[in-house]
Amino acid sequence: MKLSQRPRVCVVNYLNTVPLVWGMLHGEQRDLFDLSFALPSECADRLADGRADIGIVPAIELTRQDLVITADTAIACRGPVRSILLVSKVPFDRIRTVAGDSSSRTSVVLVEIILRRKYGADPVVESHAPQLELMLAKCDAALIIGDPALRIDPSTLPFRWLDLGREWTTMTGLPMVFAVWAGRHRYDPEPFDASLRYGLDHLDDIVEAEYGRRGITAELTREYLTHNVAVELGRVEREGLDLYLEYAQARRPVLL
Repeated sequence: MKLSQRPRVCVVNYLNTVPLVWGMLHGEQRDLFDLSFALPSECADRLADGRADIGIVPAIELTRQDLVITADTAIACRGPVRSILLVSKVPFDRIRTVAGDSSSRTSVVLVEIILRRKYGADPVVESHAPQLELMLAKCDAALIIGDPALRIDPSTLPFRWLDLGREWTTMTGLPMVFAVWAGRHRYDPEPFDASLRYGLDHLDDIVEAEYGRRGITAELTREYLTHNVAVELGRVEREGLDLYLEYAQARRPVLL
């Protein structure tokens, strides 16, 4: 198959997606797709403007772009996720402004949902680069996601903090789905499933290859990929996704 004929696939360039694409990088699926890597928000934009055919896209984009889920694998959690952190200088019910990680879309909406529904806060979210000190200098709280969040040890911070995976699953009793394989139409799911199986079978290789360049320890890398991140998109994950999208649709947008 010629390069121009291969589906153009945009992959989020965070640690949590590595098992999903390990087969595409190193296994039998490596010649099936034209891969590119970007932040979550950029993956969504590439799908929207036609630079990508399919991508690991923020869950919120399913309704914003009327996308079709194309595989039964995802980036999700069933408890603490560790890589979606809200750090606050004030009690959570008094948060009025949140500096939201500019790479995030699903989690920006999630923090609004949780603060309103669980803590009674009515925050305005302002987009900001993921730099905790500068974010907190500007706003009451800061939302940081992905690898930048993994490089923070929240237990050492002199601030209040929430793991938004834990908050969602405690509040709803359902998994939280952050990102899915999606496109304008459904593709054959088998290459995506096979790529993930290859990744899970080569977890030791992933840990060894990724921890140093991500700026975290090998122990945290393994713990995160095996205990924090869920990669299946089964029935209960779809229930959690549907509820998230329902809450997102019902909220009053305040993103600046």
